[in-house]
Amino acid sequence: MTDHEKTVPSVSVSYARNGSSTKANALGMRPMQERAYERRGEQYLLIKSPPASGKSRALMFIALDKLANQGLKQAIIVVPEKSIGASFHDEPLTKFGFWADWTVAPKWNLCDAPGSDNGGKVNSLGAFLDSDDKVLVCTHATFRFAVDKFGVEKFDSRLIAVDEFHHVSADPESKLGQHLGALIVRDKVHIVAMTGSYFRGDAVPVLAPLDEAKFDTVTYTYYEQLNGYEYLKQLDIGYFFYSGSYADDILSVLDPNEKTIIHIPSVNSRESTKDKIREVEHIIEALGEWQGIDPATGFQLVKQRDGRVLRIADLVDDDPAKREKVSAALKDPAQKHNRGHVDIIIALGMAKEGFDWVWCEHALTVGYRSSLTEIVQIIGRATRDAPGKTRARFTNLIAEPDASEEAVTEAVNDTLKAIAASLLMEQVLAPRFNFTPKNPQSGPVDGFDYGEDGYDPSKGNVGFNEQTGQFHIEIKGLAEPKSKEGARICTEDLNEVIAAFVQDKTAIERGLFDEELIPEELTQVRLGKIIKDKYPELNEEDQEAVRQHAIAALNITQKAKQIALGGDGAGTGGDDQPSANTALIDGVRKFAMDVRELDIDLIDRINPFGEAYAILAKTMSEDSLKQVAAAIAAKRTSLTPEEAKELAIRASRFKRERGRLPSVDAQDPWERRMAEGAVAFMRFKKEGRYDG
Repeated sequence: MTDHEKTVPSVSVSYARNGSSTKANALGMRPMQERAYERRGEQYLLIKSPPASGKSRALMFIALDKLANQGLKQAIIVVPEKSIGASFHDEPLTKFGFWADWTVAPKWNLCDAPGSDNGGKVNSLGAFLDSDDKVLVCTHATFRFAVDKFGVEKFDSRLIAVDEFHHVSADPESKLGQHLGALIVRDKVHIVAMTGSYFRGDAVPVLAPLDEAKFDTVTYTYYEQLNGYEYLKQLDIGYFFYSGSYADDILSVLDPNEKTIIHIPSVNSRESTKDKIREVEHIIEALGEWQGIDPATGFQLVKQRDGRVLRIADLVDDDPAKREKVSAALKDPAQKHNRGHVDIIIALGMAKEGFDWVWCEHALTVGYRSSLTEIVQIIGRATRDAPGKTRARFTNLIAEPDASEEAVTEAVNDTLKAIAASLLMEQVLAPRFNFTPKNPQSGPVDGFDYGEDGYDPSKGNVGFNEQTGQFHIEIKGLAEPKSKEGARICTEDLNEVIAAFVQDKTAIERGLFDEELIPEELTQVRLGKIIKDKYPELNEEDQEAVRQHAIAALNITQKAKQIALGGDGAGTGGDDQPSANTALIDGVRKFAMDVRELDIDLIDRINPFGEAYAILAKTMSEDSLKQVAAAIAAKRTSLTPEEAKELAIRASRFKRERGRLPSVDAQDPWERRMAEGAVAFMRFKKEGRYDG
């Protein structure tokens, strides 16, 4: 059985490879860096951009301008771990057209210095603050201890640049989050924050909403990044279920001819056998006959049946001497352009963030990862552009649910979370959506291609701008945000809203397994409540506008994917199935044409998880699927007071629009559901089930 038959990607996105994201301007800046540099005058700047898009260098350009032209005394670059400090070593920027070089005195790159984060390095940072030197690089931990020791005032008139910003959190336990909050309140520093993750803080936001509102955001999307590559043109993302030990099944999805990073499961996870060393041995045995260890690199040498010798880097071994040797061999700058240096890397906690191996074609992750940020980082390992590399993929290998009750619940949760992560990655990889209401005054927007027949004033139109990777989509009845914050969420944060929705257990369980589901219960009621909780400062109209924009983005992507995968989620992403290789753009256009007119009511009537179920039904065995459905059905409850209240609010909106209340005898199931909710609401109210 080939891997194409075994793996069913939930999505396969194709890109144009127009080379633009790697081309530099007269100052030596790539498009993302140029976009960030244009905003260099902002006091608080947040740069959201994928791995490998050049964030480190973008920061160098901005920091040099702030030091030379904006009156700042010093720049402090703060990175999450010592290894990432190497990204900020000296760069001869003048060689490529910029007006200054980036230099960091060796003693001020504290990531290269020996010793602990708390101690000598904190004193070094203090000495730097009292010196005339301009740039220092340290870890998040060193910076935290330094602020504790010297106080926020000591950092006045300086640039604080925080790399991998998603590590910060507004949680009271997060010292770095607290310090940044205090620096913003004092308002005497400039802050540049950078993240490759589109989900800032998986559970707790990175900053308090009021602090975040002060940041000007520069977004460079995955779509722009990949569309502008020279070589990589297709990215597949999928999950695959196995039973028994994963090591027995790994060759179903692992192709030894592809450069692969395998992340084995955390020792605490359900998928782990609790013996990580044996797991690595098992993978190596499955790949071929062990030939020993290369003395120069520490790589394992494994001979395949065809005689080819695989070079495997084991980063799981706890022996520090062995692991350091392998790690150093992987970072050897002399081997950076040597595709044959290593074939497979096996890791546990390493080789994620900031790990640079451009040749990686397959990121294979065993076991569910609870953090969406971590999944984005892992996928980022495979999305580097490299000569001869036209396709990359991410596969999540997950254990099928087991029959015993306790295991079923946990396995079901992992399955749902993996689907949620997959749905979310589709949104991250898709082009950006700009929605506008369709009305008589609507017209075409410059720079957008509206298809063969051009813009048609008599119907809803879909335009696409290939250069920026953006859609312009007209939707009848669409509500527009009125406040500045509402508009910011609709342009910048839709993926954040979708992340909260697809990770909502009730929404995904019902969306996948409730055969009697009325989609509006999810798209209107459930999502409406999530937005109300997430953005309580917005008024009701703006909350509704955000809801409509978010569900339109999610459902249009799902419908486009269904079309791209051949209409039933059956595509495999293999080269033998060209339908799966249709770009999502064609799918979006076709969906809009098929329905004749896109309106928000029609979008609300689509189950956002319907397409995910079609794929799940093809990947999971029928028995497991039945078990999962049964486990979820057993938990189903009757209407809660909270849900009844939400339905009653929708019923009153229905009355405003139609001049009558929804009827319990209506033909339309959603109207009946609103009517039932309104009745239940009155009953609960009578029983005193609501506060106040």
